[in-house]
Amino acid sequence: MPLEDLLTPDHHARTVWRFVQGLDLTSLLNVIRAVEGRPGRPATDPQILVALWLFATIEGVGSARALDWLCSNHHGFRWICGGVSVNHHTLSDFRVEHVALLDDMLTHSVAVLMEQDLVDLNRVAEDGMRVRASAGAASFRRRPTLEQCLEEAQQQVQRLRAELEADPAEANRRQYQAQQRAAREREERVRQALERMPELEAKKKADDKEKARASTTDPEATVMKMADGGFRPAYNVEFGTDTATQVIVGVDVCTSGSDLGQMAPMVGQIQERFGQAPREMLADGGFAKHEDIDAVSAPEVGCTVYAPVPQPKDPNNDRYAPHPKDSPAVAGWRQRMATPEAKAIYRDRAATAECVNAMARNRGLRQFLVRGLAKVKAIALWYAVAHNLLRAVSLRAGLAARA
Repeated sequence: MPLEDLLTPDHHARTVWRFVQGLDLTSLLNVIRAVEGRPGRPATDPQILVALWLFATIEGVGSARALDWLCSNHHGFRWICGGVSVNHHTLSDFRVEHVALLDDMLTHSVAVLMEQDLVDLNRVAEDGMRVRASAGAASFRRRPTLEQCLEEAQQQVQRLRAELEADPAEANRRQYQAQQRAAREREERVRQALERMPELEAKKKADDKEKARASTTDPEATVMKMADGGFRPAYNVEFGTDTATQVIVGVDVCTSGSDLGQMAPMVGQIQERFGQAPREMLADGGFAKHEDIDAVSAPEVGCTVYAPVPQPKDPNNDRYAPHPKDSPAVAGWRQRMATPEAKAIYRDRAATAECVNAMARNRGLRQFLVRGLAKVKAIALWYAVAHNLLRAVSLRAGLAARA
């Protein structure tokens, strides 16, 4: 049976391909240097690579090697490839190399829905999700150990360079070059870990600064308290979600295990993407930093915050009563959260932002297979774009059913 007949008309592979055909991938085409009729392997069409990773994300596939196998053995992936061969090296590199393009794709996916009056940014909920990093707990070292590791790595690079220069044999040369590259990469990771130490030491109490540790595997990963109560190396993925549609309108990744201070950057990101800030922002108590409330409540932003007010240390005090040092925006937030209307609005957060995070978990966003903040951000954006693609299909189907 022809491959075309094996896919139903509403198959996700077809949906993904239609979405990709509407994207402007000029930036990817302009860097291709392959010329027809000249020596060299033909370049893979960027449309195919984008479609493959979007479909893989929807299907919960996060490994380039697994995707490589599926491109030969799964009808949907074979249909997208259309006879073009791919390999896991190309797939792996492409997935993390184009953060700016993925960011534009996220903006485009939401802007189209806003143009069709399917998303209005009236109310946005933000929630953080700690995702396991690709680093082991044993890779975290204190400053003295890191300094020793750096010295050893530098010595190894110098030794391999000298051996490579002394032995001109081609077979050994290739082996030494691979070893030297690995040694340089390790040296760079240790150097990055040492550069991050002042930040980590600043978070410790004065007597505990020497206990600060950074990873030699992924220097930007941070040990965080996870949902099960355990502590593991992780990144904090922040999604901003339109509550009416469950469309992701903002994505950020930070190296802090706390959500404190993340609300204002998310509102600013949404405002920059779409030229308008959400009229209402819903966040849990971990986001309620007073400076953030002041920033997003400013007249030029005009965002109203709905977040739980912390319990006072003295149980006899009214948690909703303004404090003497409160700004007008913070005092208004306290008083607002005492009303039944505000509490009803806040309940939208759990039904939207937490639901979107759960869907990302179900699609495999449980542990990153890449290292470094930039690559992790790319993976988070793939999940957001894939999620919005399916939400757009659902929203348009609902609109058609009501017409």
